[in-house]
Amino acid sequence: MTGPDGAPEDAVVKGGSSIEPWLREILRCPACRSELVDAVGPEGGPELLCTGAECGRAYRIEDGIPVLLVDEARAGAPGPA
Repeated sequence: MTGPDGAPEDAVVKGGSSIEPWLREILRCPACRSELVDAVGPEGGPELLCTGAECGRAYRIEDGIPVLLVDEARAGAPGPA
């Protein structure tokens, strides 16, 4: 079966992103190398949120592709250490 965006149903995660689970596990924040977790941005779109204690950047996901550019990240509240 497929999800609403045509991705395999098992690839659809919280926030509507369609990043494969195996890829989600290896992605890290390009600024501080901390783990990224699924989140929903202020406009309701999917994003990856850095869990770094002093970072907290949020990276948007466009068409299932995370935009991991520090210059385009949304500044957010720092995550738990």
